[in-house]
Amino acid sequence: MILAGDIGGTKTRLALFADPDAPPHFERRYASSEFPALEPLIERFLAEARAALGGRVAPRSACFGVAGPIEGRRVHVTNLPWIIDAETLAQAFAIAQVHLLNDFAAAAYGIDALRADQRATLQTGEPRDAAPRVILGAGTGLGIAYVLRDASGDRALAGEGGHTGFAPRSAEEIALWQYLHERVGRVTLEHVLSGTGLLRIYDFLLQYGRQAESPALRAELAEADAPAAITRHALERGDALALAALDLFVACYGAAAGDQALNVMARGGVFVAGGIAPKILPRLAAGGFIAAFNDKAAFADVARRMPVHVVLDERLPLIGAARAAFA
Repeated sequence: MILAGDIGGTKTRLALFADPDAPPHFERRYASSEFPALEPLIERFLAEARAALGGRVAPRSACFGVAGPIEGRRVHVTNLPWIIDAETLAQAFAIAQVHLLNDFAAAAYGIDALRADQRATLQTGEPRDAAPRVILGAGTGLGIAYVLRDASGDRALAGEGGHTGFAPRSAEEIALWQYLHERVGRVTLEHVLSGTGLLRIYDFLLQYGRQAESPALRAELAEADAPAAITRHALERGDALALAALDLFVACYGAAAGDQALNVMARGGVFVAGGIAPKILPRLAAGGFIAAFNDKAAFADVARRMPVHVVLDERLPLIGAARAAFA
Protein backbone atom coordinates (compact mmCIF):
# COMPACT_ATOMS: atom_id res chain seq x y z
CA MET A 1 0.00 0.00 0.00
CA ILE A 2 0.86 3.68 -0.36
CA LEU A 3 0.60 6.02 2.61
CA ALA A 4 -0.55 9.43 1.36
CA GLY A 5 -0.94 12.60 3.36
CA ASP A 6 -2.17 16.18 3.13
CA ILE A 7 -0.46 18.14 5.90
CA GLY A 8 -1.57 21.67 6.71
CA GLY A 9 -1.49 24.16 9.52
CA THR A 10 -5.06 23.35 10.60
CA LYS A 11 -5.69 19.75 9.57
CA THR A 12 -3.84 16.66 8.44
CA ARG A 13 -5.41 13.89 6.34
CA LEU A 14 -3.77 10.49 6.00
CA ALA A 15 -4.93 7.54 3.92
CA LEU A 16 -3.80 4.12 2.69
CA PHE A 17 -4.22 3.44 -1.01
CA ALA A 18 -3.71 0.32 -3.11
CA ASP A 19 -4.93 2.14 -6.22
CA PRO A 20 -4.91 5.96 -6.46
CA ASP A 21 -7.98 5.92 -8.70
CA ALA A 22 -10.01 3.87 -6.20
CA PRO A 23 -11.27 4.84 -2.73
CA PRO A 24 -8.65 4.48 0.02
CA HIS A 25 -8.62 1.40 2.22
CA PHE A 26 -8.42 3.58 5.33
CA GLU A 27 -8.54 7.33 5.88
CA ARG A 28 -8.52 9.70 8.84
CA ARG A 29 -8.47 13.44 9.47
CA TYR A 30 -6.74 15.00 12.49
CA ALA A 31 -6.32 18.47 13.99
CA SER A 32 -2.64 19.22 13.32
CA SER A 33 -2.23 21.36 16.45
CA GLU A 34 -3.00 18.37 18.69
CA PHE A 35 0.34 16.76 17.80
CA PRO A 36 3.90 17.99 18.48
CA ALA A 37 5.20 16.54 15.21
CA LEU A 38 4.16 14.37 12.28
CA GLU A 39 5.69 11.15 13.66
CA PRO A 40 3.27 10.66 16.59
CA LEU A 41 0.37 11.47 14.27
CA ILE A 42 1.47 8.74 11.83
CA GLU A 43 1.90 6.32 14.75
CA ARG A 44 -1.67 6.95 15.83
CA PHE A 45 -2.96 6.61 12.27
CA LEU A 46 -1.20 3.29 11.68
CA ALA A 47 -2.47 1.94 15.02
CA GLU A 48 -6.03 2.90 14.06
CA ALA A 49 -5.53 1.37 10.60
CA ARG A 50 -4.31 -1.92 12.08
CA ALA A 51 -7.33 -2.03 14.38
CA ALA A 52 -9.75 -1.25 11.56
CA LEU A 53 -8.20 -3.51 8.91
CA GLY A 54 -7.51 -6.37 11.29
CA GLY A 55 -3.85 -6.97 10.65
CA ARG A 56 -0.39 -5.68 9.93
CA VAL A 57 -0.16 -2.42 8.00
CA ALA A 58 3.20 -1.80 6.34
CA PRO A 59 3.21 0.84 3.56
CA ARG A 60 6.00 0.31 1.07
CA SER A 61 6.13 3.98 0.09
CA ALA A 62 4.67 7.29 1.18
CA CYS A 63 4.03 10.72 -0.29
CA PHE A 64 3.03 13.79 1.70
CA GLY A 65 1.70 17.07 0.36
CA VAL A 66 2.89 19.67 2.88
CA ALA A 67 1.91 23.31 3.32
CA GLY A 68 5.38 24.80 3.12
CA PRO A 69 8.45 25.21 0.91
CA ILE A 70 10.29 21.92 0.28
CA GLU A 71 14.05 22.18 0.80
CA GLY A 72 15.62 19.02 -0.54
CA ARG A 73 13.99 16.28 1.53
CA ARG A 74 12.92 18.49 4.42
CA VAL A 75 10.22 21.05 5.02
CA HIS A 76 9.28 23.41 7.84
CA VAL A 77 5.49 23.47 7.81
CA THR A 78 4.05 26.95 7.36
CA ASN A 79 1.74 27.98 10.23
CA LEU A 80 2.83 24.95 12.29
CA PRO A 81 6.04 24.29 14.32
CA TRP A 82 6.82 21.01 12.55
CA ILE A 83 9.96 20.09 10.64
CA ILE A 84 9.37 17.05 8.43
CA ASP A 85 12.34 15.05 7.20
CA ALA A 86 11.78 12.32 4.60
CA GLU A 87 14.78 10.25 5.74
CA THR A 88 13.68 10.35 9.37
CA LEU A 89 10.18 9.19 8.42
CA ALA A 90 11.55 6.38 6.25
CA GLN A 91 13.67 5.06 9.09
CA ALA A 92 11.04 5.52 11.81
CA PHE A 93 8.36 3.58 9.95
CA ALA A 94 10.46 1.25 7.77
CA ILE A 95 9.09 2.78 4.57
CA ALA A 96 11.32 2.22 1.55
CA GLN A 97 10.50 5.50 -0.21
CA VAL A 98 9.18 8.73 1.27
CA HIS A 99 8.46 11.73 -0.96
CA LEU A 100 7.63 15.30 0.07
CA LEU A 101 5.70 17.71 -2.15
CA ASN A 102 4.27 21.15 -1.59
CA ASP A 103 0.57 20.64 -0.86
CA PHE A 104 -0.55 22.52 -3.97
CA ALA A 105 1.92 20.65 -6.15
CA ALA A 106 0.35 17.49 -4.74
CA ALA A 107 -3.11 18.85 -5.52
CA ALA A 108 -2.02 19.52 -9.09
CA TYR A 109 -1.40 15.79 -9.60
CA GLY A 110 -4.98 15.10 -8.57
CA ILE A 111 -6.74 17.45 -11.00
CA ASP A 112 -7.24 14.83 -13.72
CA ALA A 113 -8.89 12.52 -11.19
CA LEU A 114 -11.70 15.01 -10.50
CA ARG A 115 -15.16 13.90 -11.55
CA ALA A 116 -17.61 16.36 -13.06
CA ASP A 117 -19.50 16.57 -9.75
CA GLN A 118 -16.29 17.42 -7.88
CA ARG A 119 -15.84 20.77 -9.55
CA ALA A 120 -18.01 23.75 -10.44
CA THR A 121 -17.24 25.80 -13.54
CA LEU A 122 -17.24 29.58 -13.15
CA GLN A 123 -15.97 30.32 -16.65
CA THR A 124 -15.93 27.85 -19.54
CA GLY A 125 -13.29 29.72 -21.50
CA GLU A 126 -11.55 28.15 -24.48
CA PRO A 127 -9.40 25.38 -22.98
CA ARG A 128 -6.26 23.98 -24.56
CA ASP A 129 -5.16 20.55 -23.42
CA ALA A 130 -1.41 21.19 -23.59
CA ALA A 131 -1.53 24.67 -22.03
CA PRO A 132 -0.33 25.44 -18.48
CA ARG A 133 -2.64 25.25 -15.49
CA VAL A 134 -2.84 27.17 -12.25
CA ILE A 135 -4.13 25.77 -8.99
CA LEU A 136 -4.57 28.05 -6.00
CA GLY A 137 -6.57 28.03 -2.83
CA ALA A 138 -7.22 29.98 0.33
CA GLY A 139 -7.49 28.24 3.69
CA THR A 140 -5.24 28.71 6.71
CA GLY A 141 -2.93 30.38 4.18
CA LEU A 142 -2.88 30.80 0.39
CA GLY A 143 -1.30 28.09 -1.76
CA ILE A 144 -0.38 28.44 -5.42
CA ALA A 145 1.17 26.05 -7.94
CA TYR A 146 1.59 25.95 -11.70
CA VAL A 147 1.38 22.91 -13.95
CA LEU A 148 3.41 22.72 -17.15
CA ARG A 149 2.15 20.16 -19.64
CA ASP A 150 3.92 18.42 -22.54
CA ALA A 151 4.30 15.00 -24.15
CA SER A 152 6.31 13.68 -21.20
CA GLY A 153 3.48 14.44 -18.76
CA ASP A 154 2.57 17.08 -16.21
CA ARG A 155 5.16 18.89 -14.12
CA ALA A 156 3.95 20.78 -11.07
CA LEU A 157 5.90 23.85 -10.03
CA ALA A 158 5.22 24.98 -6.47
CA GLY A 159 6.25 28.23 -4.89
CA GLU A 160 5.24 30.65 -2.18
CA GLY A 161 3.04 32.89 -4.31
CA GLY A 162 0.75 33.53 -1.36
CA HIS A 163 3.50 35.72 0.06
CA THR A 164 3.71 37.99 -2.98
CA GLY A 165 2.34 41.50 -2.63
CA PHE A 166 -1.36 42.34 -2.57
CA ALA A 167 -2.25 44.65 -5.49
CA PRO A 168 -5.34 46.80 -4.76
CA ARG A 169 -7.51 47.78 -7.74
CA SER A 170 -10.03 50.28 -6.33
CA ALA A 171 -10.29 53.05 -3.75
CA GLU A 172 -11.82 50.58 -1.29
CA GLU A 173 -9.02 48.07 -1.82
CA ILE A 174 -6.41 50.83 -1.49
CA ALA A 175 -7.99 51.74 1.86
CA LEU A 176 -7.85 48.05 2.82
CA TRP A 177 -4.16 47.94 1.89
CA GLN A 178 -3.47 51.02 4.02
CA TYR A 179 -5.41 49.53 6.94
CA LEU A 180 -3.40 46.31 6.74
CA HIS A 181 -0.07 48.05 6.18
CA GLU A 182 -0.49 49.95 9.44
CA ARG A 183 -0.88 46.60 11.23
CA VAL A 184 1.36 44.10 9.43
CA GLY A 185 3.83 46.11 7.36
CA ARG A 186 4.28 44.56 3.92
CA VAL A 187 0.85 43.37 2.77
CA THR A 188 0.81 40.00 1.04
CA LEU A 189 -1.93 38.08 -0.75
CA GLU A 190 -2.16 35.74 2.22
CA HIS A 191 -2.92 38.65 4.55
CA VAL A 192 -6.12 39.09 2.53
CA LEU A 193 -6.87 35.68 1.03
CA SER A 194 -7.04 33.31 3.99
CA GLY A 195 -9.41 32.60 6.84
CA THR A 196 -7.66 35.26 8.92
CA GLY A 197 -7.77 37.54 5.90
CA LEU A 198 -11.57 37.38 5.79
CA LEU A 199 -11.67 38.44 9.43
CA ARG A 200 -9.27 41.32 8.67
CA ILE A 201 -11.53 42.48 5.84
CA TYR A 202 -14.55 42.33 8.15
CA ASP A 203 -12.75 44.38 10.82
CA PHE A 204 -11.63 46.89 8.17
CA LEU A 205 -15.19 47.42 6.92
CA LEU A 206 -16.45 47.69 10.51
CA GLN A 207 -13.87 50.32 11.41
CA TYR A 208 -14.67 52.37 8.35
CA GLY A 209 -18.38 52.25 9.13
CA ARG A 210 -19.53 50.63 5.92
CA GLN A 211 -22.39 48.79 7.69
CA ALA A 212 -23.64 48.29 11.24
CA GLU A 213 -22.51 45.16 13.08
CA SER A 214 -24.93 42.48 14.22
CA PRO A 215 -24.70 41.85 18.00
CA ALA A 216 -25.32 38.16 17.35
CA LEU A 217 -22.36 37.95 14.97
CA ARG A 218 -20.11 39.92 17.34
CA ALA A 219 -20.89 37.40 20.08
CA GLU A 220 -19.98 34.50 17.77
CA LEU A 221 -16.73 36.16 16.68
CA ALA A 222 -15.58 36.16 20.28
CA GLU A 223 -16.45 32.53 20.94
CA ALA A 224 -16.29 30.53 17.69
CA ASP A 225 -14.37 30.13 14.43
CA ALA A 226 -14.55 33.75 13.28
CA PRO A 227 -14.18 33.25 9.49
CA ALA A 228 -16.79 30.47 9.57
CA ALA A 229 -19.15 32.69 11.57
CA ILE A 230 -18.76 35.55 9.07
CA THR A 231 -19.43 33.18 6.17
CA ARG A 232 -22.47 31.65 7.86
CA HIS A 233 -24.04 35.00 8.68
CA ALA A 234 -23.38 36.24 5.14
CA LEU A 235 -24.78 33.22 3.30
CA GLU A 236 -27.52 32.05 5.66
CA ARG A 237 -28.71 35.26 7.31
CA GLY A 238 -27.89 37.91 4.72
CA ASP A 239 -26.00 39.98 7.30
CA ALA A 240 -25.03 43.18 5.46
CA LEU A 241 -21.58 43.64 6.98
CA ALA A 242 -20.65 39.96 6.70
CA LEU A 243 -21.86 39.87 3.10
CA ALA A 244 -19.87 43.01 2.24
CA ALA A 245 -16.75 41.43 3.76
CA LEU A 246 -17.28 38.18 1.87
CA ASP A 247 -17.87 39.97 -1.45
CA LEU A 248 -14.72 42.07 -1.03
CA PHE A 249 -12.81 38.86 -0.22
CA VAL A 250 -14.24 37.23 -3.37
CA ALA A 251 -13.28 40.22 -5.55
CA CYS A 252 -9.71 40.21 -4.24
CA TYR A 253 -9.60 36.43 -4.76
CA GLY A 254 -10.74 36.69 -8.36
CA ALA A 255 -8.25 39.47 -9.15
CA ALA A 256 -5.36 37.48 -7.68
CA ALA A 257 -6.41 34.32 -9.54
CA GLY A 258 -6.48 36.25 -12.81
CA ASP A 259 -3.02 37.69 -12.14
CA GLN A 260 -1.63 34.22 -11.47
CA ALA A 261 -3.29 32.89 -14.64
CA LEU A 262 -1.64 35.59 -16.76
CA ASN A 263 1.77 34.59 -15.37
CA VAL A 264 1.68 31.37 -17.38
CA MET A 265 -1.19 31.99 -19.85
CA ALA A 266 -3.23 29.28 -18.12
CA ARG A 267 -5.46 28.16 -20.99
CA GLY A 268 -5.28 24.67 -19.49
CA GLY A 269 -7.48 25.93 -16.67
CA VAL A 270 -7.46 27.73 -13.33
CA PHE A 271 -8.53 25.54 -10.42
CA VAL A 272 -9.64 27.24 -7.21
CA ALA A 273 -9.13 24.76 -4.40
CA GLY A 274 -8.49 25.02 -0.65
CA GLY A 275 -10.79 24.80 2.33
CA ILE A 276 -12.67 28.06 1.84
CA ALA A 277 -13.81 27.87 -1.80
CA PRO A 278 -16.43 25.08 -1.45
CA LYS A 279 -17.95 26.82 1.56
CA ILE A 280 -18.49 30.11 -0.28
CA LEU A 281 -19.42 28.72 -3.69
CA PRO A 282 -22.68 30.73 -3.93
CA ARG A 283 -20.71 34.00 -3.72
CA LEU A 284 -17.92 32.76 -5.99
CA ALA A 285 -20.58 31.92 -8.57
CA ALA A 286 -22.47 35.22 -8.13
CA GLY A 287 -20.26 37.03 -10.62
CA GLY A 288 -17.85 39.09 -8.54
CA PHE A 289 -15.02 36.56 -8.76
CA ILE A 290 -15.07 36.28 -12.56
CA ALA A 291 -15.57 40.03 -13.01
CA ALA A 292 -12.37 40.64 -11.05
CA PHE A 293 -10.59 37.73 -12.75
CA ASN A 294 -11.27 39.23 -16.18
CA ASP A 295 -10.59 42.85 -15.15
CA LYS A 296 -7.23 42.93 -16.93
CA ALA A 297 -7.50 46.02 -19.17
CA ALA A 298 -5.91 45.20 -22.54
CA PHE A 299 -5.71 41.52 -21.56
CA ALA A 300 -9.38 41.12 -20.57
CA ASP A 301 -10.12 39.07 -23.69
CA VAL A 302 -7.15 36.82 -22.91
CA ALA A 303 -8.45 36.29 -19.37
CA ARG A 304 -11.93 35.45 -20.64
CA ARG A 305 -10.50 32.57 -22.67
CA MET A 306 -9.13 30.88 -19.55
CA PRO A 307 -11.36 28.19 -17.99
CA VAL A 308 -11.99 28.67 -14.26
CA HIS A 309 -13.22 25.88 -11.98
CA VAL A 310 -13.86 25.59 -8.24
CA VAL A 311 -12.67 22.30 -6.74
CA LEU A 312 -15.38 20.96 -4.44
CA ASP A 313 -13.41 18.03 -2.97
CA GLU A 314 -11.11 19.14 -0.15
CA ARG A 315 -9.29 15.81 -0.45
CA LEU A 316 -7.61 16.82 -3.71
CA PRO A 317 -4.07 17.16 -2.24
CA LEU A 318 -4.45 13.74 -0.61
CA ILE A 319 -5.53 12.10 -3.86
CA GLY A 320 -2.80 13.95 -5.74
CA ALA A 321 -0.17 12.75 -3.27
CA ALA A 322 -1.28 9.16 -3.81
CA ARG A 323 -1.23 9.57 -7.59
CA ALA A 324 2.22 11.16 -7.46
CA ALA A 325 3.55 8.29 -5.35
CA PHE A 326 2.25 5.66 -7.76
CA ALA A 327 3.58 7.61 -10.73
